[in-house]
Amino acid sequence: MAKADVPKGCIPVSVGHGEEEQRRRFLVPVDYLNHPMFARLLKEAEEEYGFDQKGLINIPCHVHDFQMVWESIDSDSEPSNHHRHKCFRVN
Repeated sequence: MAKADVPKGCIPVSVGHGEEEQRRRFLVPVDYLNHPMFARLLKEAEEEYGFDQKGLINIPCHVHDFQMVWESIDSDSEPSNHHRHKCFRVN
């Protein structure tokens, strides 16, 4: 993914768990990084891969679980921001 493909205020992450699941890329709003649920995902990534990841941050969880976390964080957001932060997969 080229930097130009990433909108300002977002970071790309790669999500998937194990070899049985195809990894998918998501653009995550930067303000989600401080949410406790997302912080747990980052902690799991640190424990699984360490701090030396190159390129995308790899999140070791099932895509469906990641989407549920995303929806929960999105519903916790202020109503005025709700429509701004929609999850989408990057091909």
